[in-house]
Amino acid sequence: MTADPTGMGDVDQELVVRAQHGDQRAFEALALADGPRLHRVAYGILRDTESAEDATQRALVDIWRDIRRLREPAKYEAWSYRLLVHACYREARQRRDLPRITDIPEPEAPAAAAAFGQVDDRDQLDRGFRHLSVEHRTVIVLRCLLDLPMDQVAEALGVAPGTVGSRLHRALRALRAALEADESSSTRPELQREAVR
Repeated sequence: MTADPTGMGDVDQELVVRAQHGDQRAFEALALADGPRLHRVAYGILRDTESAEDATQRALVDIWRDIRRLREPAKYEAWSYRLLVHACYREARQRRDLPRITDIPEPEAPAAAAAFGQVDDRDQLDRGFRHLSVEHRTVIVLRCLLDLPMDQVAEALGVAPGTVGSRLHRALRALRAALEADESSSTRPELQREAVR
């Protein structure tokens, strides 16, 4: 077994090898065990449950179709991320109705002030993340949320490690700008109310 860098479980290399030899039951067990990991990543990229489910299913079909081409079973996880990223990109191109900032309902205010701050920060981060392109969300999810090494992110994206660094820099800069814009727009009504008093 190889350790899953996401902390979501281990991938059984024996199942990978058996699936490579056409064992459908082994692949079904692999898909059952690995599906939640793939879905979490797809949701992180697409920010929509239905789209994440569709991308995960596409990735699993692609994995079954192409698993015999995988040369090193130990690299299954990185390889599966690459197929999932492609599935997410396809899903994003097909679905123009993915949630945008205007589609997100305002959260209900929690009772405790401390809880409100935590929820507000999480909601603000989610709104900022939704402003990013799918490509920017992907590099942030793989590098920052999953904590994959740069070479594994590069392998998943099919680019050079140096390209990952520049994409990550641009993605984080775009996220920072989205968060600042959100912060600015959320403080304006308070300033307007203060001006009226």
